[in-house]
Amino acid sequence: MSGGLVALLDDVALIARAAAASMDDIGAAAAKAGAKAAGVVVDDAAVTPQYVRGLTPDRELPIIKRIAIGSLRNKLLIILPVILLLSQFADFLLTPILMLGGAYLSFEGAEKVWAKVSGHGHGADEGPKDEKTVVAGAIRTDLILSAEIMVISLNEVADQPFFARLVILIIVGVLITLLVYGAVGLIVKMDDVGLNLARRDGAGTARFGRGLVAAMPKLLTFLTVVGTAAMLWVGGHILLVGTDELGWHPVYSFVHHLEEAAHDATGALGGVVGWLVNTFSSAVIGLVVGAVIVLVLSVTVHRKKAH
Repeated sequence: MSGGLVALLDDVALIARAAAASMDDIGAAAAKAGAKAAGVVVDDAAVTPQYVRGLTPDRELPIIKRIAIGSLRNKLLIILPVILLLSQFADFLLTPILMLGGAYLSFEGAEKVWAKVSGHGHGADEGPKDEKTVVAGAIRTDLILSAEIMVISLNEVADQPFFARLVILIIVGVLITLLVYGAVGLIVKMDDVGLNLARRDGAGTARFGRGLVAAMPKLLTFLTVVGTAAMLWVGGHILLVGTDELGWHPVYSFVHHLEEAAHDATGALGGVVGWLVNTFSSAVIGLVVGAVIVLVLSVTVHRKKAH
């Protein structure tokens, strides 16, 4: 009897260790998958504050909350089932779909660069905003960015079993949504916090508050620049790797040789320099592809709209 009990306890301990190891693996895979989607995450965090510009301060956080709920719904109820079914039954479609997303990111990045260079960027909307329209528009934009986040994440864990993929993508979807919209909430309330501190009696506190208010526009500008660069880098890298996986190797081989040459030529800093070369090359590819798409749309769709 005691021997059977000991054996049973050994089996339970073995199962517990296996489960713990499995959760560790899932956690590590989720972190890796989320890191790969960082470029889209930065852009998402840079884009969202624009939707609450012009709203009264007391409505900013409620609107962000509604957009965050819509984003989570996009990821878990729409995108996740579709990409899991594709990964299970038609995984050959994932690379082309990912490349379409990479082309879209490249287009978005190149369009922002062109708007900055040409001075034809979209200005802020005038007049009061309808909250329902604001939320609906933000959630529609989020659908595209969330799809990119989830497909990029899936591509990193495509070799995992179905259940592991499901758990990893749920973790990534929830954590990234909390990260993005938590950061957005802090950003949009920074000026309110600064104004509150600026009214305090202490000279140091008031000075810090005024500094926060003054830093807000600069922070948004910085996020926009980083988001644009990240979109070009991520989009270009997706296209670079995708073309190689689909059997067209010249561009990938050229970038890989540049990366290796930079690595070998810089000694101890080789890893960092090699990564920078790869990142810069990917961004250039993204900018070129995006510029071509911007040009094509300018002489077709946009011209028709103008007429």
